[in-house]
Amino acid sequence: MKTFDEALSYLVGQARRAQPTEQVDLVDALGRVLAEPIVSGVQVPPHDNSEMDGYAIDRMDLTHEDTFRVSQRVVAGSTPEPLEVGTVARIFTGAPIPKGANAVIMQEDTELVGDKVKILTKTTRPGQSIRRAGEDIEAGTTILEKGHRLRSQDMGLTASIGIGSVTVYRPLKIATFTTGDELLEPGEAPQHGKIYNTNRYVLAGALSKLGFEWIDLGRVPDTLEDTIAVLQQAAEVADVVMTTGGVSVGEEDHIKPAVESVGRLELWKVKMKPGKPLAFGEVSGKPFIGLPGNPVSAFATFNLFARPYLLRMQGVKNICITPIWLAADFDWPTANFRREFARARLVVPEGETKTVVQVYPQQGSGVLTSTVWADGFVMIPEDRTLSKGDIVAFYPFSEMV
Repeated sequence: MKTFDEALSYLVGQARRAQPTEQVDLVDALGRVLAEPIVSGVQVPPHDNSEMDGYAIDRMDLTHEDTFRVSQRVVAGSTPEPLEVGTVARIFTGAPIPKGANAVIMQEDTELVGDKVKILTKTTRPGQSIRRAGEDIEAGTTILEKGHRLRSQDMGLTASIGIGSVTVYRPLKIATFTTGDELLEPGEAPQHGKIYNTNRYVLAGALSKLGFEWIDLGRVPDTLEDTIAVLQQAAEVADVVMTTGGVSVGEEDHIKPAVESVGRLELWKVKMKPGKPLAFGEVSGKPFIGLPGNPVSAFATFNLFARPYLLRMQGVKNICITPIWLAADFDWPTANFRREFARARLVVPEGETKTVVQVYPQQGSGVLTSTVWADGFVMIPEDRTLSKGDIVAFYPFSEMV
């Protein structure tokens, strides 16, 4: 039985496929992975500018007097004249600083006296309320590294240096299909002995949210021949083939022999709960991942194993999730030789000020309700019990999908 760390390290280590690249408009780049670093050809800001509305001044003039004539008005986007000696310039947020000015007095520290402006403060410092040219980004700076997955703030930063399109990796194509004659699709009438297919929709949402192209090959008749055929079809149209369930040795579980007939398969028992069974291999030269069939197990193993593997294949450099360390608001009296990932959420108890971690009362691998109630996983180390108040590692779902 592999430890969690052994299984994850091995799986991620197999993700070496280089993806083709493409050029996309920046406005369409959310969630895409950079195939080239982004280097600034300009400085940001491009010139000294005012942090606020006020008056640009040579601060040395304040040693002689406090009331000044306004010699010019400077707005954002304009080109000011050099500051006349002994005067101030009315200036607005983002406007260029006139040559000869070395501070900006905010308008709240001034008052109008006829057609002049009186400065109400004598306390100024060089560069007060001035954003210096290049203080955010210097020309030649790499602002985003290759392998970075773009967020909205990254798009804004890229726009700030005038870049309108970026080179990114083409999204991975992930093919999935459903086996199991006991499954119904949502919208079908309930039938005795049958259950609704949940894993299809968990994968559909997760794969789309991560920016992959989901190829749904539908429901496949529960026979070995049909399973082999759809596996070969999946390998032809996708970069990765993924299934849930069906990799045990039961007579009606056809995934294992089907994969082995057209590729290879490794079946692992991972020391984790939920989600002990995990399969990895290849189908006609394409990677294959087999997740457990129980809904919570499929959800957990996708996020903890398949997600980092797929992101690394996509070219993402940083696939780690940093836990939040908080106090447990629960007892965990029974130690398990497997690492447990309990569904949990963050709360501030009534009358308290600190955030703590609560766990869902039912942690069964079929209790999908727990994944909706929860904000993330709390990790319970192997062979450990916990008491209320112990510090635990919490992994937010928001950092996963």
